[in-house]
Amino acid sequence: MAKNPNGKPQKRDNALYGATIFFLAACLAEVYLLVLRRYYIHGDVVTEALPWHNRLLIFAGLGAAALVLGVALSVLWKADQRKRLIGWCLIGLGVFFGGGSMLIRLYFESAVTLLSVVVPVTMVLTVIWAFYDRECSVAMTALSGTLILLWMCRRLFNHLTLGLPVKALAVAYVLLLAGLCYLAKNKKLGNLLPPEADLLPIYAAAGLSAAAVVLGLFSAAVAYYAMWALGVVVFALAVYYTVKQL
Repeated sequence: MAKNPNGKPQKRDNALYGATIFFLAACLAEVYLLVLRRYYIHGDVVTEALPWHNRLLIFAGLGAAALVLGVALSVLWKADQRKRLIGWCLIGLGVFFGGGSMLIRLYFESAVTLLSVVVPVTMVLTVIWAFYDRECSVAMTALSGTLILLWMCRRLFNHLTLGLPVKALAVAYVLLLAGLCYLAKNKKLGNLLPPEADLLPIYAAAGLSAAAVVLGLFSAAVAYYAMWALGVVVFALAVYYTVKQL
């Protein structure tokens, strides 16, 4: 009797296809940010910055349209995993162009710099979610989110308008990490983690992340050193699971 063709090779091909689509979408987003930095942030105020300030509203509208289209296609192509990825990419681009454009209009260079960090991190996490064990993916996502948050705390710790929102976001993030551990412990993440998943990397990542964020709330210098410490943890975790995948 012939073997079932729907095995690991096909799943790996689907993962590679999805990672490639998300990679191209992230490249498009990064090019957009580079253009904004050149013409909107550092361009001539009258001939470049002001026209781009109005264009951001157009991009926000296009992003909202892409978001709606992506949701519709994701529902329409629910049974086809490959086609559904296109809908997910449109959702991601819609959120990025819609929300990101409005964020850049409000906070200018700070928002562009933040998104320039978030986009490549998201691109790397997409590859990790496609090819690595789920417990590694969850742990790396938590650690990456913590690194971005610590970077925000370090840069915006004493900011007049963004300092308080960033600190509130840090508190909410710690609570989110606690909720993640609770759900994982009680086996309520069935769609995210397989039953045989090792929860230790998730607990370790959440605990270290929570400690780093709490310490980072008190000092920008502490946030800086916490970023380096977590960077070492991310590297060690990546090496361990890369070797494990071989």
